[in-house]
Amino acid sequence: MKNRTLILLILFTIPMLAQEEISLEKCYNLVTTNYPLAKQHELLAKQNTLDIETIKTEKLPSIDLAGQATYQSDVIEFPFSIPNITVEPLNKDQYKATLNVNQLIYAGGLVNATIDLKKANLKTQQKEVAVSLYSLKNKINQVYFSIILLQEKTALLTSKIKQLEAKLKEIKAGIKYGIILPASDQVLEAEILKIDQQILETDLNRTSLISTLSSLIGKELDNTIKLEKPSYNLDFTSNIQRPELNLFELRKEQINKTEALTKKQKAPKLIGFAQGGYGNPGLNMLDNSFQTYYIVGLKLNWNVFDWNANKKQRQSLKINKDIIDTTSEVFKLNTSIELEQQKSEIEKITTFIATDQTIIELRKKVLATAASQLKHGVITSSAYITELTNLYEAENNLSTHQTQLLMSKANYQVTKGL
Repeated sequence: MKNRTLILLILFTIPMLAQEEISLEKCYNLVTTNYPLAKQHELLAKQNTLDIETIKTEKLPSIDLAGQATYQSDVIEFPFSIPNITVEPLNKDQYKATLNVNQLIYAGGLVNATIDLKKANLKTQQKEVAVSLYSLKNKINQVYFSIILLQEKTALLTSKIKQLEAKLKEIKAGIKYGIILPASDQVLEAEILKIDQQILETDLNRTSLISTLSSLIGKELDNTIKLEKPSYNLDFTSNIQRPELNLFELRKEQINKTEALTKKQKAPKLIGFAQGGYGNPGLNMLDNSFQTYYIVGLKLNWNVFDWNANKKQRQSLKINKDIIDTTSEVFKLNTSIELEQQKSEIEKITTFIATDQTIIELRKKVLATAASQLKHGVITSSAYITELTNLYEAENNLSTHQTQLLMSKANYQVTKGL
């Protein structure tokens, strides 16, 4: 028994001297930066930069090199002869190599509108990542407070063992002097061993949950780490500040940029071009030899009539904005309902805690009476253990409700977006 007590002291007292602590807020911050999904934020930015650089090249001249060799079954011939003039017929095999340069001169701001849309897409995608990371807070809450619950349970079990050990000394002294029946100490010793098993089970469960928390936040946590209990000053009147609401606004902005781009697509496009070539024949079809040549000019493209396709596309985009508005309203409504439910849960648990405290005070008085009766041999050790267990259960209920209250408040904060 002395050796077992020494081991318990080593396990539960010495680690506390240099015990590391971590807060719930720090876990939130770590999961935001270390969770694998967080890497997408930077990757999306790099991808967007490359896409914009690609779009900007549309303002630069495009240069194409082409070559062609053909053989024709027939060529142009004069249907009549001219006296004293001999016209050499064209070769049926013809060759041509050209260098083509095209330069966009005017497109009605189409390129800039495309870039603006890409930037809006980036903001939306990054916010979607932020929303996904924010949703992990609920999972962090569940694991974090489950560990705290096990911390409190271990502390209560350890306190229960100390009470039993103190009582065991009294019982052994009573047996020695014949005041208490023999074998009463064995009942207490068996109960102590039973609690040892419960502590071991609790410790293993806690280790498993700490491993899960470590994986979520991307930081290795020691099994002896202590989780701080957060404190909250809830404001039930404040507005919802969830990142999803920002995402809805960004999606509407994305549609606005798409609508602006759609308008630009109807603008006329003016393109300058130049072509330099070398071939047989050249531009002079009557000269049956290899020649160099060039062509320069302007091209205008303007789709003046598209059967209202562009207009209908913009009307569809406006409907999409209305859909986003209704989705946002539904989200706000569901979140408000959830907040009301969580508020009721907080009030219920608060009432339970007040009752728990009253029950504990009563159980302590009953246990004190039982302890006195056991000391004088009026009741058995089993009866004393029953009353001690009743007190432990009451204290455990209080500890559980207090942890549940903290978790409910944390969930309320996450649901509201604070």
